[in-house]
Formats: sequence, C-alpha cells, structure tokens
Amino acid sequence: MTDRTASARDGENAKPAAKAAQTQKAVSADEGTTYQTLVNLWPYIWPENRPDLKARVLLAIFALVIAKIVTVLSPYFFAWASDALTGETSNLPAFLVAPVMLVLAYNVARVLAVAFNQLRDALFAQVGQHAVRQLAIITFRHLHRLSLRFHLARRTGGLSRVIERGVKGIEAIVRFTILNGIPTILEFAIMAAVISIQFGMSYLTIVAIMIVAYVWFTIKASNWRIAIRREMNQSDTEANSKAIDSLLNFETVKYFGNENMEAARFDVSMERYEAAATRTWTSLAWLNFGQTVILGVGMAACMVLSAQAVMAGEQTIGEFVLINALLMQISIPLNFIGFIYREIRQGLADIESMFDLLGAPTEIEDKPGAGPLRAVEGRIEFRDVHFHYDADRKILKGIDFDVPAGKTIAIVGPSGAGKSTISRLLFRFYDVTGGAVTIDGQDVRDVTQESVRMAIGMVPQDTVLFNDTIAYNIRYGRPDASDEEIRQAARMAQIHEFIEGLPQGYDTEVGERGLKLSGGEKQRVAIARTILKSPPILILDEATSALDTHTEREIQTALDQVSKNRTTLVIAHRLSTVVNADKIIVLEAGRIAECGTHSGLLEANGLYASMWARQREASEAEERLRAAQEADDMGIVTRGPKA
Repeated sequence: MTDRTASARDGENAKPAAKAAQTQKAVSADEGTTYQTLVNLWPYIWPENRPDLKARVLLAIFALVIAKIVTVLSPYFFAWASDALTGETSNLPAFLVAPVMLVLAYNVARVLAVAFNQLRDALFAQVGQHAVRQLAIITFRHLHRLSLRFHLARRTGGLSRVIERGVKGIEAIVRFTILNGIPTILEFAIMAAVISIQFGMSYLTIVAIMIVAYVWFTIKASNWRIAIRREMNQSDTEANSKAIDSLLNFETVKYFGNENMEAARFDVSMERYEAAATRTWTSLAWLNFGQTVILGVGMAACMVLSAQAVMAGEQTIGEFVLINALLMQISIPLNFIGFIYREIRQGLADIESMFDLLGAPTEIEDKPGAGPLRAVEGRIEFRDVHFHYDADRKILKGIDFDVPAGKTIAIVGPSGAGKSTISRLLFRFYDVTGGAVTIDGQDVRDVTQESVRMAIGMVPQDTVLFNDTIAYNIRYGRPDASDEEIRQAARMAQIHEFIEGLPQGYDTEVGERGLKLSGGEKQRVAIARTILKSPPILILDEATSALDTHTEREIQTALDQVSKNRTTLVIAHRLSTVVNADKIIVLEAGRIAECGTHSGLLEANGLYASMWARQREASEAEERLRAAQEADDMGIVTRGPKA
C-alpha cells in the first residue's frame, strides 16, 4: 500500500471524528464538564465505521460484569473457610465443608476475577488507543488548517507540549472513565447490596456515611490540586518553549556566547515547575492520608459492631471475617473512585489547552461547495486589492495589476512596501480585506485552497528543509515521483553532480532545517522540489537575496530555466535579478508607484532608477573589494602614488 493510499484511508476514518471535533466545546477543568467531555469523546470510543471496535467494547463490558460478580463472591469462600476451620459448618453446603476445598475455591475466584479484569483491559486496549490516535490526528490536521497568523503567534515548543499532554490526558479520561469508572460503580453497587442483605441497615448506614465523606473529601482536595496542576503545566510549557527556541537558534547562541544566559532563562522556568511539582506531590500525600483516615474510621466502626455481634453469639467468626473482607473489598473501588476522579480532573486540566486548539477558528475556510481551479493556464489578476494585518496598519492600498499566462512579472520596492504580502494573498494564507485576487478569472476565495496551492510553486528566500534525506526533500514536491524524476529535477536545478559527489548521495541527511547544507545548496534543493511539482504558476520570493553575488548568478541561471513557459511572479530586492522581466511593478508604502520594463523605468528616472543606482554603486564596491582580496591572496601589493 502506498503512503498516499494509507493517508487517504486514514483521512476517511477520521471524517466522523473530525465532524464531532468541530462541534465540541472548549473544556475547562474548573467547570465540572466531565460529562460533556465524555459526550465529545464517545464518537471515538464507539466509531460508526468500525464494527470490530464496537464488538470489543461489548465484550469488554461482558468481561467486567463477570469479573465484578466473581469479585463479590470470593469473600464468601473466605468466610466459609473460616467457619469450617472453627467447626461452624451447619450453614454450609455439604460439598463445601472441607476447609481445603473452600481455600482453593477462594483463590480460584480471585484468579478468575483478575483474569476477567485483564481480559477486559486487553479487549479495550485497541479501542482506547484508536480513540487517542483519532483525536491526535484531528488535532494535527486542525493545526495545519489554522492560519499563518495563528502560527506566527505560537511557540513551537509550547505547542508540541500541549499536544503531548492533551493526548495523554485523553488516554487517561478514556481509560479511567470507561475502563475503570463504570466497573468501579458496578462493584460498589453490588457490594452495598450484599452488605445490606447480609448484615442489615446499620452496617449499610456506616458504609454510606464513609463513602459520602470519602467522595466529598476527594472532590474538594482534587479541585484544590487542579490549580496547582495547571500552574505546573504552564511552567512545563514555558520551559519547553524556551528549550526548543534556544536549540533552534543554536548558532545564534554560540555567536554571542550566551549559553549561560539561555541556561538561566530555562532554569527560571524549571524553578517554577519544581515548586509547582513539589506542591502537586505534597498535596497528593495529604489527599491520600485523608482518604485513609476516612476509610479507617468507617472500617473500625463496622468491625466493632461485628465483634460485638460475635461475642453476643449473633454472628459467627466467618461472618466477622466476611464483613472485614467485604470492607477491604469495598475499599478497593473507593480507592479507585478517588484515583479515577483525580486522573479525570488532571486529564481535563491537561487536555483543556488541546481542546482550546481544536476550538481555535481556522480563519481561512473554503466556501461550502467550493470546487477546484478549472483549466489552469496561469493568468493572475489583482483587482483593487486592499489588505491589513491590523485595522490601524494598512499594508496594501488598492493594488491593481495582471500577470498574463506564461509571462514574468517582477515586484520590487523598499522593505515594508508589501511585496511578500502579495505572495501570501495569492497562496491564500490570508484573505484580502478589499478587492479580489483571481487565477484565470476565478476568485481564489471561490475555489478550494488545495487546488490553489497545487497550481503554485514557491521558491522562498529562507528555504527550510525537513530533517530527512535530500531525496525526501526533493520528492516533497510530488510524493509519488520516481527516483529518476527526482534526479532529473536535480539536474535541472544544477545540483545533481553535487549530490552524487556526497558519500551517501541522495540519501544524505540534511539536518535540522537543512543546516548541513549551504545557502546555495538549500536553494537548489528548493528549486528541484518546485521543478518536480511542475506548477503552472511560479513565485520567486526574494529567492537569491540572501546569497552572495557569485552564488546568486548560478542560482539565477537555474531559476531562469524553471520559469520558462510558466507564469512567474518575482518578488525581488536585488534589481539585477529582474532586468529581463516582461514587466516590473514598483511598490511604495502599499501602492504601485511605477510600472514598466527595466529600460523604461530607468528612463523615467523615478524610484526604480534611484534604487538601481544605489544597488549598482554597492555592487561595484563589492566587486572592487573582491578584486582587492584576490590580488592580496596572490601576493600582489598595490602601491599608491609616491609622496
């Protein structure tokens, strides 16, 4: 099965869950929304398109019912064995008189109870993990649907931590509510009925008071601990964000020798985490101690009543043992109630940030019924386009231009003029606030985002590669491309020979963000990736501005080859790269200041001519400096005139 087929299958499986996720409310651990959370999680536990998982749920429920029945019966064998050992056999069935048989029956019952509990866990394991997987992939897909604006404001390290804790929190809630919560309540109900029938209402009243006090104390203490848990989570997220940010900027840290400063910043967050984590564990100790006291008082009261009944001849030793065994047995589900409540509340605290992510608006949405771009030739139009990131800071102010199919249009201008914003609007990372952007006469807001982005290739200024092989990064342009097609794209990008010269060739790892390659090598990989995609529209966004003059000329040759017969939009800072464009648009302060060919704009002697003159002077100065360095390297001394 190909990766694409597998992805499609997973996507189909995720659709019902995705629909449920879109309607769910954000969850807060302070709002007592456990029930709402379970309602939101139910489609993942009982998936409509997975009858095999539904069967597992039913079998797991059957196994847990059998386990609880056996659990309740096992103390009776213990009590009967005690009576048999003391000679109290009048109330026992004839075949159970032998103490050895009763002891064996007691232990067999214990083994069976554990066996059915383990069977329940094994049956439910796939159900729980499937729910976790579906929620994780839905969150991952949702993050990719969120706008560029959202991701520019987030910290990668903190975001990854939120997802990690959220997935674990979901697993805890699914496991402890469905797998342990329901059986615990069932066991408690059966045990309460047995105590009532076997020993009377006085015992049941004591047990009921003990349970109410236990649950009340557990809820109060757990709610108090939620605030501590949230503080610990926030400190953990902050520490992880700083660590990831520092490691991603490893070279910058080294340039300025700020290792100690980075360590100090990280330690500040870890100090807060340490304090919150310490309070979390300390509060847990107090919670456990309080629960033990409540259980101890309740058990002591029932045991005193039973001891008095034995001394009065109203109960046998076996019944004394039975009430002790039943109380010990009921303490297990009670402990589980406290544990389950704590885990669920902590799980809610862990997933509330993840649910906030799922509740974040996607901002850029396809219109209902939107179809793909039709018959893409590549004609681009910007019609009176206005745009702002913030209402009080307008970026584009009435931009009008068109790019005929197969032609090359360059957009130049000072920094902050709005050049890169144009490419983001064309890719529909943002929607225009006024006017329209069209491709072949079709407004990009009326067609699917996927079809728009499939029609456009991008070679950006800052090429960031995946931490994988060169082959993987080139194949990213078209995942189903063959090895020969990858090599052909590399040849066209003039990087094939370089790759072949590497010890591992196309299997060479490029490192985090491609840092094992030089700037020019990364740009060539990006060009090869775009060639492989073979889009009708090409955007070159400052594709050579970060390179030296020599490398820029080599890259420009590859770019000229790529842009042949394609509609090309060149966003450039270095004017030397756009002299052959069919038309050059000069932006200034969000408006088109000039428009024309290179020669025509020079003759107009306006903003473009001024920019050209300054860059020409800088380029000539650079050439003189390079020539002087080469001469110095060859041992040639340049002497000035004699005094």
